[in-house]
Amino acid sequence: MAKIATNTSFDGLLESSKLVIADFWATWCGPCRMLSPLLDEVEEEMADKIEVVKVNVDDADEVAARFRIMNIPTLLFFKGGQLVDKTVGAMPKNVLVEKINANL
Repeated sequence: MAKIATNTSFDGLLESSKLVIADFWATWCGPCRMLSPLLDEVEEEMADKIEVVKVNVDDADEVAARFRIMNIPTLLFFKGGQLVDKTVGAMPKNVLVEKINANL
């Protein structure tokens, strides 16, 4: 189950031995609404390898600004708390899984 990040909780949510995927989104974003159920599905299937952190750019604006999020959906991939990869835009499930596997 994805965790919800705030401006104050974000950094703590990156502390995991798993690959952490930060999903920057907003309620008004159509492509975000398309990507979200795919991300939930993949997180359930790969629960032993990944964690998803949801970052609503309207609520966690400081985090979005810190990572210079200009377009959503944006996925940031973190290993050991360090940013290792980034994608922008919605994508089909197979592309999402390939991107995750490339970062494991």
